[in-house]
Amino acid sequence: MSSTPLTPGTHEITIEGVRQVYHVFGDGPVCVALSGGPGIDWAYLRSPGLEKHFTMVHLEPVGTGDSGRLDDYRMATYVRFLHAVVEHLGEPTVKILGHSYGGFVAQQYALEHPDRVSGLALYDTSPVAGADFWGSAMAQLAAYPDRFPDVPEAATIPAAFQALGGATTDAELTDALRAAVPVYFADFWDRRDEFAPFVAGIRIWAGPANAQDPVPFDVRDRLGEITVPAVVLVGRYDFICGPPWAKLLDEGLPEARLVEFDHSGHFAHLEQPEDFVAAVTGTLLP
Repeated sequence: MSSTPLTPGTHEITIEGVRQVYHVFGDGPVCVALSGGPGIDWAYLRSPGLEKHFTMVHLEPVGTGDSGRLDDYRMATYVRFLHAVVEHLGEPTVKILGHSYGGFVAQQYALEHPDRVSGLALYDTSPVAGADFWGSAMAQLAAYPDRFPDVPEAATIPAAFQALGGATTDAELTDALRAAVPVYFADFWDRRDEFAPFVAGIRIWAGPANAQDPVPFDVRDRLGEITVPAVVLVGRYDFICGPPWAKLLDEGLPEARLVEFDHSGHFAHLEQPEDFVAAVTGTLLP
């Protein structure tokens, strides 16, 4: 482990007696990357293109991988640990890339610590997650096989996704997510060989029963307080955090730019990597 916070490589610090691991890649302005989930391994979010422009700091969220475990993984926990890492890095301000649930954390952090954030990339995320949010996602999940009538495997995806809700161990969750992952892509089936290493690398860790916040995430009424430059990134075919939710962010954030990827689902950094890098750098670099 290196003792220099921004030296490329793997680092760890201790926060409230718990090990927090993070990984540093690239060179340039510091951008902290927050992965989705909660509970999903951080590595899927790496973008070699972004590492040519930014010092990318990927948190390995508490409760996953080599980071420590807690009894409570609510939003406040992730925000608190993120702030401890930002303080440790020693930068006056950082840019933040938040994907999916990581985008929730990024928004909340920007509201609680506005003086530490110089820019946001809110990637396939939403300012709200409640009954309407999940109802829309489940409707699109149910319709998924109709998009690929000539692909027999597509018919199995809704049940595979639903199996995530019944999984209780790390291994069960990982197997279920790997089986369901095609729904997260615009067209997984024509590029399945290309995405096979990504699928093989998927890992997810189970959280405790009290992992969920008692009140659904909703910062719509506070988006106007986030005044830093922001790019809202969304895949046209993202079934869970798609264009309607990105539009809410774009309308609510005073300094937002909306970029929709026409040939992507939930993973534009894999499906349209060059366009993804151009969209992020176009807003977050001077």
